[in-house]
Amino acid sequence: MDPVLRVSLGLALFAATHLGLAWPPIRQPLVARLGPFGFTAFYSVVAWITFGIAVSVYAAHADAGPPGLALGADPIVRVVAIALIALGVMLMVGAFADYGSSPFAIGSRRVREPVGLERVTRHPFFVGAALLGLAHALVAPRLVGAILTGGLGALSLLGSHLQDRKHAALRGEAFERYLAQSSLLPFVAIAAGRQRFVASELPYGRLAAGLAIAVALRAVHGHLFAHGGLYVIAALVIGPLGILFADWRRDRARRRVAASVLGSAWIA
Repeated sequence: MDPVLRVSLGLALFAATHLGLAWPPIRQPLVARLGPFGFTAFYSVVAWITFGIAVSVYAAHADAGPPGLALGADPIVRVVAIALIALGVMLMVGAFADYGSSPFAIGSRRVREPVGLERVTRHPFFVGAALLGLAHALVAPRLVGAILTGGLGALSLLGSHLQDRKHAALRGEAFERYLAQSSLLPFVAIAAGRQRFVASELPYGRLAAGLAIAVALRAVHGHLFAHGGLYVIAALVIGPLGILFADWRRDRARRRVAASVLGSAWIA
């Protein structure tokens, strides 16, 4: 089978399951049966498996098939692409600074106003992933690389839009206000006067860590997809698994506090 078709099918499997399981007619019955955290765990496992398939298929054909745009041959385009990739990684790492209190956090029960990076873009992780993927697509020497990275970048933007719609339907007016106060595209809400830039709220430590990670990834770039893409797959599993565990602990603590308050009120 043609390498381009193989990589496209691998990416399509990940995209179809990732978006399909989040579609309300499918998601709602699963949440009712599994519970919110049970569904999240199931969703994560499916994402790990299908993403692993997409990455391993790409790793097996990374040097095959027709050439890509390969715009990195132009030194100016190359510098711009590297800067966008570094910025993307910084946004992805910086997104976790305020994630615990974010309206998008798993198990979140309240909608607060945008803070920190959310003033710039309400989806710093997704926007960062989009920058990372789309910049790679421009400089990829092979079409298979452009398809994988560009597809993941486009999926990040589509996923953020669908996530906004889901939360708006579930949480009503409070989340609609959050949407009105923020923007998906960086600085659009600030430019429109709906939001203000607060430099003191930015997570400089995490942004610096993101830059350091980007530099480190650049240093080992040629080996990232070695061993069938094992390193990339492991990073996808370990990172979200840590987030899922932290969210589970926060939700468990909230339930304990609520049960304690309810018990005290009943005794009184």
